[in-house]
Parts: sequence; C-alpha cells; structure tokens
Amino acid sequence: MVRPLVLRLITASVYRAPIDTPVQTSFGVLHDRASVLVRIVDDAGTEGWGEIWCNFPSVGAEHRARLLCETVAPLAMAQAWLSPATCHKALTRALNVLAIQSGEPGPIAQVLAGLDLALWDLVSKRAGLPLWKLLGGQSPQVRVYASGLNPTDPDRLAAQRAEDGHRAFKLKVGFGADRDIRNLANLRRTVSESATLMVDANQAWQVEEAVMMSDRLAPYRPLWLEEPIAADEPLERWRDLAARTEIPLAAGENLRGREFIDYLDAGVLKVLQPDVAKWGGFSGCLPLGKGAAAAAAWLCPHWLGAGVGLLATLHLKAAIGGEGFAEVDANANPLRELLAGGLPGVHEGTMTLSDCAGLGAAPDLDAAARFLVAQHTVNSTNDPIQMASS
Repeated sequence: MVRPLVLRLITASVYRAPIDTPVQTSFGVLHDRASVLVRIVDDAGTEGWGEIWCNFPSVGAEHRARLLCETVAPLAMAQAWLSPATCHKALTRALNVLAIQSGEPGPIAQVLAGLDLALWDLVSKRAGLPLWKLLGGQSPQVRVYASGLNPTDPDRLAAQRAEDGHRAFKLKVGFGADRDIRNLANLRRTVSESATLMVDANQAWQVEEAVMMSDRLAPYRPLWLEEPIAADEPLERWRDLAARTEIPLAAGENLRGREFIDYLDAGVLKVLQPDVAKWGGFSGCLPLGKGAAAAAAWLCPHWLGAGVGLLATLHLKAAIGGEGFAEVDANANPLRELLAGGLPGVHEGTMTLSDCAGLGAAPDLDAAARFLVAQHTVNSTNDPIQMASS
C-alpha cells in the first residue's frame, strides 16, 4: 500500500535579489528578481521543495507567501493524501469559491502549483528516484533555449549564452516595429544562420498589428511567435491570426485549466507553454503532454524565475519527452543557482538532469540568506489525521 502523505511543516520564504540590468517586457519591467520558495516536511521528516510564480506585480511575492501559509497550508495539513494529484484536485475544489470571491484565481492557482511541486519532490525522494524517471520519462536530456533577451543589446547577451552552450534563443519584442526588426536582424547575424530563434511579444499587439509584424519577422525564420495578442482574446481572433501568419503561434503561460484544451481543440497553437509553478504543478501539467501530442503541438514549458522552478520545468519536459524545448532565462539571477543548489550545464543546447532523487534541488540557504526578506511557517499538531480519499 502507498504510504499516505501527511504534512507536518510548510514554510514559504520570500527572496529578493537586486540586479544591475532590469528584465524588460512589453507590459512591465522587473527591477529585482524575486522567488517564493516552498519547503514541506512530512511525518517521517522527508523534505520537499517547490516554488511559486511571483514575477508580476513586483509586490506579489510577499502576498503569495502569506496566501500559502494562511489559507492553503491549513487545508493541506488537515488531512492525509493518497497522492500529490489527489491533494491538488481537492484543494483546487475547496478553494474555488474563495478564488471567485477574492477575485484571485491566479494567485491561488500559483500557490497550489508551488505546493504541488514540493509534494512531487517529496514523493520521488521517498521512492529514491529522480522525478523525471518517476513520472515516466525516458531520458534525462532536455533541449533548452536561452530566453528573456531584452530589447537593449540582445545580441550581446545572446553571444554570451552561445559561449555557455546555448543554440536556441528567444527575443522579447513589442517595443516598436523598427526596434523589434532591428534587434531580430542583429540577433540572427550574431548567433549564426543555423541557430534557432523564437520571438515573444508578451501580448503586446492587436490582430492586425500582429499580422503585420509576423510578415516583417518571418524573413528571420523564428520558430514560433509567442503571445502576439492577449491570452484572453476570443478564440476566433486567435484562429484569424493563425490563418494569416506563417510563423507558428505559441502560448500557455497565462492559461489555466480548461483553457489549455480549448486552445488545443481550436487548432491555433503549435507550441503549448504551461508554467508548472503558475498553474497546475506536475499534477495539472503532465496530462497536457497527451493533449498537446494529440493536437500535433509541442509542449515547451515556460519559466522565468529561480532555481527550484527551473529544475521543475526541466523535469516536466524530461517526463513528457517529445519535440520541443524547456525555457532557461538568459538574464542574471543569483537566486537561480543558489536556490537550486547548482544546475546542470548547457552542452550544445541540451541540459542533462542528474540521477539524484526528487528534483535534485539542494538550496544553499546560508548563501541565499542575504536575499531573504520574509518567511512564514506553519506547523501541524501531532493529532491523528484523517485520510482523504478524493
């Protein structure tokens, strides 16, 4: 019989690291790098690590940490769980009305996703297996791309990442047509004709502007055009755009639940990009692999945070397999390495996960302590916990 999951401690730690170069998008700028690190401990002392998406708004990290410990943790610790998926499903259902009432379905989903990552890390440690293998992956090797190339001198950053072993690069666009085209042209010259390029508009355009920009971007052969219009635009507009651009469309970081299936069923996406710490965790995102394959779409998980989330992103892609890439932020972020406890290097565009049990995360909390700005911990009692069956 599978040993139930009984949680005795949940901690949410907020880290903020200053950066010299802000991370720019078409809708906002990150002036520091934040992370909400999740630590759970079960009744046998086994530890699990997760991370909650918290990029925007910049004040959101502290809120998500408190949301975990004040709202989600008491529910998670009140029962024993048959599996992480059972817990995620039950808590999503239990918090549905609160999400509606508070107007915060996104933050609540993000907190549940971070908890789910920690639960799967713990379960795979119990099994003594790396998570990608526990979840059915066939290989620890994951193709990756260098992401988040800012509109200011992106070719210079790309050249540095090419020296590090990257062979695929994604440019931020949505900063004016002339600037976008100039940046993409310079990027293509810098990283060679054989390199893979992608572009990300971060929902910057309306349909007609997206069509025009697609025509202008196409000569530089981007593999995909990401979020050219708002994720919540009616699917009819996405269909219209998909029919009028030769560049495959990508989206997913701003979708939740049934929306993924709706987009795949509509046939508008060639690249599906769930963010494992923003919605669903492994419990929600793993089934998307089958849906993407059935729709002839690649599943290329999104990530632009710290180290635990990056490891989770790599494990998700390794578990699902198939064509496509995982996203690796090209920008400097001290929390990426410190909170992962080290990351695999990039060799010819590929990262290889270790055989360590779980995510392989070993956060260097002492070294990261200078960036710690808030911490919340919830301890359970030692009273008997009733098993949750659904």
